[in-house]
Amino acid sequence: MLRSLAGASLFGEHWGQTPARLLALHGWARTHADFALSLGPAAPGGPLDVVAPDLPGFGATPAPPAPWGSEEYAAALLPLFEVVGADASGPDVRAPAVVVGHSFGGRVALALAAHHPELVGGLVLTGVPQLVAHGPRRRPPAPFLALRALRRAHLVGERRLEEARRRYGSSDYRNAQGVMRGVLVRVLSEHYETLLARLRCPVELLWAEDDTAAPLSMARAAAALVPGATLTTCGPVGHVTPLTAPDALRSAVARALAAAAG
Repeated sequence: MLRSLAGASLFGEHWGQTPARLLALHGWARTHADFALSLGPAAPGGPLDVVAPDLPGFGATPAPPAPWGSEEYAAALLPLFEVVGADASGPDVRAPAVVVGHSFGGRVALALAAHHPELVGGLVLTGVPQLVAHGPRRRPPAPFLALRALRRAHLVGERRLEEARRRYGSSDYRNAQGVMRGVLVRVLSEHYETLLARLRCPVELLWAEDDTAAPLSMARAAAALVPGATLTTCGPVGHVTPLTAPDALRSAVARALAAAAG
């Protein structure tokens, strides 16, 4: 059942018991429902104790007031730690919380762990783009660059440039509207090598062998930056691993929970 979270600033689900041990963060243009097969009520082993919000701008949660980056998204999730990793006996009594992040949600999970290590006892990252710089950045097509220059010179209108954006941009860019397009542009400029090197909690990386949005070679490079990180592959299952490899994701989460407790 969809419920309000964090003082009604977020919406999503709370499966299992309180306090939750897990916080699950979905990918771009996805929702919390992606985790139902691995962590929620549809999982073969039943639900784990997990809070799964719709991130701002997706599902039932309103868009942010400005083009946020991963750090601002992480800050917006801090109120959830009143029920994630907290203990009912008092605010200073905590069990290690594990944060699970797929794709865009992995960027936010990484920011949480790096900037708020006291809250995060473990990370599970899967299919997260741009964890490290990976080859030369693709330049926009020449016709789009030309139209953008003409727009800056006030020789063509905004409508013409928007048509070019929709023609030459990625599907995520074409489908993003308003502030969410600004969010996408901002996060696409982020890289995370510095944050990865700051991690001290147990880290599980779960990757599809054929992920084109977040290549496996990049995951290997990211794992080398994190002391003690474990990288597990789950076959040629594509980018949306919470749906295509739910058993492997649940196993990675179980390992992270055990390591965080241990």
